[in-house]
Amino acid sequence: MTDRGSTFTVKIAETTDEIRAAQALRYNVFVRELGGSGAMVDHDRGLEQDRFDPFFDHLLCIDNKSGQVVGVYRLLRSEQAEAVGQFYSEDEYDLTALKTSGRKLLELGRSCVHRDYRGGMAMYNLWNGLANYVARYEIEILFGVASFHGTNPDALAEPLSLLYHSHLAPEELRVRAQPAHFVEMNRVPADQLDRRRAMLEVPALIKAYLRLGGYVGDGAFVDQAFNTTDVCLILDTARLNERQRKIYSGG
Repeated sequence: MTDRGSTFTVKIAETTDEIRAAQALRYNVFVRELGGSGAMVDHDRGLEQDRFDPFFDHLLCIDNKSGQVVGVYRLLRSEQAEAVGQFYSEDEYDLTALKTSGRKLLELGRSCVHRDYRGGMAMYNLWNGLANYVARYEIEILFGVASFHGTNPDALAEPLSLLYHSHLAPEELRVRAQPAHFVEMNRVPADQLDRRRAMLEVPALIKAYLRLGGYVGDGAFVDQAFNTTDVCLILDTARLNERQRKIYSGG
């Protein structure tokens, strides 16, 4: 494992170079590895970027030995969303339930870790940094889209159905995929699901949110540009039990 013995610094990007380093890592993961694209992707410089980047905070995990950015998270608070005119995921999901909740919101996105650091301490450090950010801004609800690789919902019928039957958000927090793009998640009846097999097909990041007590919104979104099928994850920090809170904060 490349990060064996490494120590990490987790911080919010402060310079253009640091944001570029985040975009370069995103390019390696989302474009080179997963085959994604987008209107503002810079293939010449190897940068995955979009019009929202100037408004987000970019949380970086840096390997102190190499100085390399090895993990990133993109974070958008309500006041930042007001500046850009929307949350990123509003193109995919109707967020009315969250926006009218009166709670402090934080949108998460573009989470990725360098392939040589997966399964090690980089993600743990990144999540600790996220926990500190949540505490600093007194965030009450975290949300954002998370992805399955591929754009064929039929191939994802079991994991999507498992999320729908077992992890659907309560009505007061239940966002829905925009009507024009709504993809039904309830594709296999609950009593016909092979739950173990279905859970094995759920990506690690989604599993991590579920372990923390996270929910999913209703409906998936097929993102052709990114070659993914997205679900919207919601985490109400007030509902974390003590064991889960310790996992989340590193306590």
